[in-house]
Amino acid sequence: MIYLVRHGQTEFNRERRIQGHVDSPLTELGVRQAKAVGRLLADLIREPRGWRIVSSPLGRAHATAEIVSQKLGGLPVELDDRLKEMSWGAHDGRLRAELEAEHPETFGKTGWAFDAATGESYEDVAARVSAWLAELPPEPERRIIAVSHGISGRVLRGLYANLPRDQAGQQDVPQDAVFLLQHGGVGRIDCEPME
Repeated sequence: MIYLVRHGQTEFNRERRIQGHVDSPLTELGVRQAKAVGRLLADLIREPRGWRIVSSPLGRAHATAEIVSQKLGGLPVELDDRLKEMSWGAHDGRLRAELEAEHPETFGKTGWAFDAATGESYEDVAARVSAWLAELPPEPERRIIAVSHGISGRVLRGLYANLPRDQAGQQDVPQDAVFLLQHGGVGRIDCEPME
């Protein structure tokens, strides 16, 4: 099984700024979200021995993974580039509203950025996420906590559940929930409400 986590809220999330491969720190809310996810996973897993935490190396995901690790008794955090967020190329770090005004075609009919002239395509993200999935041990030996991002997490869940691209793009990307990927299905488990 895989428990998939999105990083906690960041400064850029709060500003509605595109992050891609650039980074911004977790907000206070983001830290609380990461702690809540860690507590939820500790309740779900109970015995962390035999589990692995694999994270995107981008700072926001790595920070979230380290907080989750603390709640699971200090499991080591492995970093894997294939879990990185989609790069928007020249648009990384820009305000979403600015891009929507300057380049309305960037988000296309799905609201995804895969129609942008720069950055990664859907196929690029799907190829690296698929390669990561293909290297995991088979179920039931698979015991992975993956910490990733909004778009790359949607792609990962979509590939795992064999969803069409447009349907994969419509999935929620909460920062206070965990997704269970098991037996070809995806289920959402919410954390306790944030104050």
